[in-house]
Formats: sequence, structure tokens, C-alpha cells
Amino acid sequence: MDIILIAAELSFLMDIASLKHIHFVGIKGVGMTSLALCAQDLGIKVTGSDVGEIFVTDEILKDRKIKWSEGFSEMNLKDKPDLVVTTGAHGGLKNPEVVAAKKLKIPVLTQARALAFFSKGKDLIAVCGVGGKTTTSAIIAHILARCGLHPSYAIGVGKIYPLGYSGKYDKKGKIFICEADEFVNSPGVDNTPRFLFLDPKVVVVTNLEHDHPDVYPTLADTKKAYLAFFQKIPGDGLLVANADDKNIQDLIYNLHTPIVKYTTPANVKTHLPGKYNLRNIAASLAVAEYLGIPKQKAIEAVKSFKGTQRRFEKIGETKDGTIVYDDYAHHPSEIKAVLKAAKELYPQRRIVAVFQPHTYTRTKVLFNDFAKSFINSDIACLMDIYASAREKPDKSVSSKLLAEEVKRFNKNSHYTGNHKNTIEWLKKNLKAKDVVITIGAGDVFYIHKDLLN
Repeated sequence: MDIILIAAELSFLMDIASLKHIHFVGIKGVGMTSLALCAQDLGIKVTGSDVGEIFVTDEILKDRKIKWSEGFSEMNLKDKPDLVVTTGAHGGLKNPEVVAAKKLKIPVLTQARALAFFSKGKDLIAVCGVGGKTTTSAIIAHILARCGLHPSYAIGVGKIYPLGYSGKYDKKGKIFICEADEFVNSPGVDNTPRFLFLDPKVVVVTNLEHDHPDVYPTLADTKKAYLAFFQKIPGDGLLVANADDKNIQDLIYNLHTPIVKYTTPANVKTHLPGKYNLRNIAASLAVAEYLGIPKQKAIEAVKSFKGTQRRFEKIGETKDGTIVYDDYAHHPSEIKAVLKAAKELYPQRRIVAVFQPHTYTRTKVLFNDFAKSFINSDIACLMDIYASAREKPDKSVSSKLLAEEVKRFNKNSHYTGNHKNTIEWLKKNLKAKDVVITIGAGDVFYIHKDLLN
């Protein structure tokens, strides 16, 4: 906890502009990369370390000439940076580089605290919810950029189209946009919900469901964390809430905070598919209105927004007309929404869902909900569970068991196992003009290259 106390003092006493060098432990995580880009925009030297596994951010870091070391070692701190920022993965506050930083008396911030640190001094717009955080944050950033407000932002995704990279710090603007994550700061060390370190002026809540069962045993526990976050909104701030979500409406019923409710917008042209994205756009337009942006100007900006990486992203098309999409969805409600949007977009084609469950705990607790998630797909392929670095394997739950349960609602369900076996199964069973959607928060996107070839 002494590291955390150092961090708390740092966030109040240090001006970010005074930093010369920040080292990011686990730099390839999407949230960490976005902050590294913000630091670089401020003229701060950025170094980092991570595992050898390929991430969607590798290309971004290379483009920005940000170098990282493979593996974690005290030697990565030999230049003695002014600040170390650590991810929740790879041991979090117990990572060997963090332990070494403590010995060297180098201040340490978790990613959650660093996000709060970077947003200090600006009006913070924070987007929370089980699904839609990334897209909504990106739409807001895009609208503000197109309307000349010079926003700063740190969004947990690879790329934003056509905005570019997911992190930017603009000294000209007074607004900072970010995703607000309800997961805990450092599991087992500091279980404070990550978004409680933020000081938002505006909060957008897209939806509210039971997630992260490893830290929130029940939906009531999740609601308690969200309520604490909403209560941080100042009197001149705003809560932008999804009017179609019962859990949200029940939670904010007696909340003494300025609230604007939204549903799907009409007469808005967009590149984004699905009703859920119309809600994300509606939330973004509500924020734009609060900021004084003329409605028609904001709607015009939405027209040019083309989405983000790993959010219903079109990857490519094969010679026989099979189209491949990719989506980060990892909660049952997200999967349902994505597959429904795909069916609406391609009503005459077979929709083939390739799902890689993320974490044993989520798969186990939400097992029955996952089983019902594939009703809008013609074929469901279940890959092996992608385990989180923070959990141990659980033999009582598996994708093989889940595939059998999915058959109760979609008879064309198959357990395909690892990446190699999944590719082999798809090559044998796909037909011309199928629509394949790879789904999950793990490394399911590794199969794209082989699939398209």
C-alpha cells in the first residue's frame, strides 16, 4: 500500500508537464498504449515493457517509434524514469519492475490512477458501462475534434477511424475523454473500482449488467460501485443515462444529479450497424449538446465516423465472397447485439460466429446467458477459453461444455478448440459468401490471416 500512497501524493503535488520520462509496465495493453501516446504528445520520453505476445497495439507503438523491452526486469529501469505506470496484468503492483521502482524510490501509478493524473486540469467526460464504452468515447472524441474543440482522450482500443490513434493530449483544448472501467485497481492488493479515481464533469452510462464476477459476486455489488461513481458528478456536471436499461433507471431513481436520458436517435446517417450503435450515437449527441455544439453540426460530424478497431470491424473478404468481421464482445448481451446487427446487415447470408470466451470466472457465472447468445447466428464455433493472467484454470467449465449447452438454442453449435483446429474446421465448413464474425476479448484475431488466405 505504500506504493499507492506515493501515487496519491504524486497526483496532487506533481505537474504532468514537469515529467521528463515515464516507463509503462505492460505498455501494449490498449489502455496503457493510449496513455503512452498522451505522454508522448506532451514531449515526455516514453519507454515500456511487455510480454512477447502479439497485441493490436504493436503497430501503433512502432509507428510512433515507442520502444519496449520484452519481459520484465529491474534492468528496464536503469535510466531511472520520473514515473512508472503499471497495468493490472502481469502481477500489477507485485510486478518485479514495480517492486524495483519502490526500492529506487521512483513514484508508481497504476493505469487507473495514471488516467486520473493525465486528465487533471481538464473537464473530464467519462464513459462507463458493460458494453459501448469504447465506441461512445470514440464518437464523442470525433465530434469534438471535428467541431474544433481540440479534445484530449485516452480510449482503450487500437485505432479509431478516421480519427487515428486512441490516445491524444492537446494542450489547446480543455476537455479530456476516457473510458471509465469498473474493474478493480489491482486485484488482491487494491480492490478500489478503477473509475473511482476519476473526477468526471460528465458521465455517460451505456448499460449496466453483472460482469467481472471475480470481483463483483452479484449484480448488487456492481450497482453499488456504479452508484458511488455517479455520486462524484458535480452540481454543474451531467449524467447521460441509457433510458432503455432497467438496471440504470432503477439505480438513478433517487440520484440528486443533473440527468439526461437517451434512447436511439432518428434521422442520423452512420457507418455503424445495429440498434446498440444508434444508442451510442444518441449518448454522444447528448454530450455534444451539453457542451454547446449545435445539434446539426454534431450530426454532421457523426456521418464521417467509421468505427474503431475490434468493434464490428471489417477485416477483409476472400475470393469466394466470404466476409470476415471482428468484434471485442465478451459479455452475453454484447454478443447478442453484435450478431443481431450482423443478421440485419446480411439477412440473406449465413452468419458464422467464432467465439473465444474470456476468463473462466465470467464463462462459469454467466454460462447460461452465454448459451443463449447465439440465436442470431447460423453457426456457432466455440474456441477454448482465453484465461486472464489474474486467474487459475477451472476444470469445471470449458468451451466444450458451453458448445453443448449452446445446442439447446442453436443446434449448429461446434467446439473447435485452439486456433489451428478452428482454422481447419472453418476451411472445411465455410461456404461462399458466408459472413464470419470473430468474437472475444482474447487473441481470437490471430486467425484472421489464415482465414483470409
